Amino acid sequence: MMGWLDRVRGIFGGKTPPAVAAAPTSGYGTSEIGKRSTPESEWQAIYRRFWVDATLRGAILDIRNMDRLDGRVKKIHLRTARAAAKGGLKLKAAADLKRLHREWDRWHRRMHLDRREKLESDLRGFFMEGNLPLQWVYDEAGNMISCVRMPSETIVPITACNGRFEDPAKAYRQHDLVTGRPLVDFAVFQLTMGRLTPDNYDDWGSLGRPYLDATRTVWQQLRMTEEDLVIRRRMRSPLRMSHVLEGVDTPALEEYRKSVEQDQAHGVYRDYFMNKKGSVTAIQGDANLDQIADVGLLLDAFYAGGPAPKGLFGYPGELARDVLEDLKRDYFDELDSLQDNTSALYGQGFRIHLLLQGMNPDNMDFEVCFAERRTDTPNQRADLALKYQALGVSHESVWGAAGLNPSAELAALKAQQAEGSPYPELGLAGPELDDPDDPDPAKPASGPKVSVTPGNARKGESATDISNG
Repeated sequence: MMGWLDRVRGIFGGKTPPAVAAAPTSGYGTSEIGKRSTPESEWQAIYRRFWVDATLRGAILDIRNMDRLDGRVKKIHLRTARAAAKGGLKLKAAADLKRLHREWDRWHRRMHLDRREKLESDLRGFFMEGNLPLQWVYDEAGNMISCVRMPSETIVPITACNGRFEDPAKAYRQHDLVTGRPLVDFAVFQLTMGRLTPDNYDDWGSLGRPYLDATRTVWQQLRMTEEDLVIRRRMRSPLRMSHVLEGVDTPALEEYRKSVEQDQAHGVYRDYFMNKKGSVTAIQGDANLDQIADVGLLLDAFYAGGPAPKGLFGYPGELARDVLEDLKRDYFDELDSLQDNTSALYGQGFRIHLLLQGMNPDNMDFEVCFAERRTDTPNQRADLALKYQALGVSHESVWGAAGLNPSAELAALKAQQAEGSPYPELGLAGPELDDPDDPDPAKPASGPKVSVTPGNARKGESATDISNG
């Protein structure tokens, strides 16, 4: 049986495809000259031959510890991953590419990418570790059967001092941190590495950083200050009594103290009677325990390095609604960026799968992306889709703008046509009821009528009016 790598090469007439092509260790064969990496990265590339990046591993271990100890950090990771994974993945491609859609349906179910918990796990790991190494697992026949997320602190890119892979067949290496020995090597088609804000994207040895990496010091200061606050409250908040007995000798004073402490130990708080000159004065607890501006300052500094304002994670405070809306848009931009980086990794795996199935992905226009973009609300997406319909764009573009799967909607409409629309007067059967051979392009399509009034809504947005005629 022909090996799976031979099958891939057979698609290109015996040549190695770009996905597994050997990258030159210098500018040989291209016009590229100079070095991609910085002088510091060159030294790190030398050290990576023997051990993992200790700085990155320390940062990842700190972030994991923060996630385990602090509910705020855990909530940041969970909420960000869940918001980004909402809606799942979809393939954006023309509906007439039927084989492409069939391969996508089979592939993303086989990779468990149709399960939300898998997407959340990958996104959460990407967000916490700053890197997302996905191993593509193959069977003996060369079929891709699984997508496994690897621990990023054990993966080391094997690059030369110029930032390129020395050998694409050994692009990444996993170290056994228990024995200190190299465990296994991965080729570029076996492992795809996603990086979050690397120092240099074109330097393949430059790894990403955890999102909360820069907030570790502030988090430690915040935890220390909160612990000191609790200790201060415990030590200084109780009510105390000052007993003053004038002219009393030491034995009598000691007997009086023991009598009072014995009663207090049993929870008895009585009045005090004295036949000598003295007094019992109440000493109030610390009256300044509510002054915790230093904790508020550290809390603001911690969330300033997070993906969203603290108001979205349980600290509303005095944040104005308009300001919160603006900050929420920044949070959605962060989510969109996380979605784009992650979907690009899945798209790379799908392209390798197409090569193994004898299909050239470069000859097809498609994109793997998340179904719901968090920047736009569902109402905004529906409004945009209706405006596209009013402009007369294709129905596939309208469905895509609404967040729907055009190929699935087209199949559903065809099935509905076969059964007969229950509401033909509303045009719910879609554009397929029209004659596709009609040469008149100006003929209005069946369906609801959409009217758009510019500048007639809140904040200058356009208002959309729909009527069924």
